[in-house]
Amino acid sequence: MPRDPRIDTVIGIFTPRFITSGVPLADFQDATEGMEKWEDWCPSWSARALIHEELGNEAMNSGNSKSAAEHWTTAGLIYHFGKFMAVEFPDQMREAHQKAISCRTMALPHLAPPGERVEIPFEGKFLAGNLRIPDGETHCGLVILIPGLEATKEEIFGYEPNFLERGLATIAIDGPGQGEAEYDFPIRPNYETVAGSVIDWAEGRADIDSDRIGIFGVSMGGHYAPRAAAMEKRIKACVSISGAYSWGENWDEKSYINREVFRIRSHCASMEEAKEYSKILTLEGVAEKITCPIYIVAGGRDRLTAVESAERIAAEVSGPKVLSIVEDGNHVCHNRPYKVRPQTADWMASRLNARG
Repeated sequence: MPRDPRIDTVIGIFTPRFITSGVPLADFQDATEGMEKWEDWCPSWSARALIHEELGNEAMNSGNSKSAAEHWTTAGLIYHFGKFMAVEFPDQMREAHQKAISCRTMALPHLAPPGERVEIPFEGKFLAGNLRIPDGETHCGLVILIPGLEATKEEIFGYEPNFLERGLATIAIDGPGQGEAEYDFPIRPNYETVAGSVIDWAEGRADIDSDRIGIFGVSMGGHYAPRAAAMEKRIKACVSISGAYSWGENWDEKSYINREVFRIRSHCASMEEAKEYSKILTLEGVAEKITCPIYIVAGGRDRLTAVESAERIAAEVSGPKVLSIVEDGNHVCHNRPYKVRPQTADWMASRLNARG
C-alpha cells in the first residue's frame, strides 16, 4: 500500500515544529516510521504519549512531582500533535485532545513557577487558559500567548519560560477555533473580543498589572495578535510571528489538509464556503490602526506565509515597529528559535517595563 501523501506533507512541513516544541526525537521517529495510513496518525502519536503519561503517574506515586510534571507536559504535547490535524476522525481527535488537556493540567501546579488552569467568561461560556506567574512577582505584566490554526495552549507553552524569566506572567489561551474552544466557537476575525475578555478578567486579579498587557501570536495567532492590538487599545505591545496579512489570499496554494483543518474549525459546510470565509481574515484597513509598539517576524524560507505579509503589515502600522526577516527561517522560525524567542522576549519585557 502506498503511503498516504498527507503523512509526508505534514512531516515535511512540521518536523522542526515538533522537535522545537519539545517532542523527543525518538518519539517522533517511533510515531511516524512505517506509517502508511492517515487514520493511523493520531493513534500512533497517542501510543507514544501514553508512555510519558504513565511515567508521570509512576513518578507522582513515588513522590517525584518535578519528574511527573515533565512527563505529563511531554505527554500532553504528544497527544496534542496526535490530534492537531485529525479533523477527519473526530472521535480520535476528541479523545486525544482530552488527554492532552488533562496531562498538561495535572502538570501545571508542579511546574517552576507553578501554573493554574483558568476559565475566562466569554459569550455565555468560557475560554480556557493556562496562567503562570513568575517567582517573586506580586503585580506583574502579562503576555497573552495565541497559538496558530491547529495549535493549542498545550503546545505554545514552550514560549512561556522566556517571558517568565524576565518577570512577565503568561497566559496561553484557546480562542475561537482553537483547542477547547474549537467545538463551541468557530474561527473568527475579530480576535479583539478574546483579548478584551482576557484583559477584563486580568483586571480582577491583584497579581497582574492590567496596565502592562502584551500580546504574542504565532502563525494564525500572528494574524490575530495584530488584529487584537489594532482594536483593543489596552494592549501595550504586540509580537507577530509568521502572521498572514490576509489568510485566504493564497488559498489555492495551501495544502489540502491545511484547508480542511480551516474548514472544520471555521464550522463551514463545504470547501467553497471555507474559501469565502477565509477572505474576511484580513488586516486590510486594520493594520493602520495599530498604534502600540509591534515586533514582526517572518521566515525567509516560510512555505506557508510569505515574507511579503510581514512587510505589508510593517508598512501599514501607525506605531513604532520592528521588522525582523530571518532569512534561513521556516514557518514560525521553528528551525531557528534562537533567532526569535529571546529577542522577542527581551523586546516585550522592555516595552512592558519588566525586569529584563
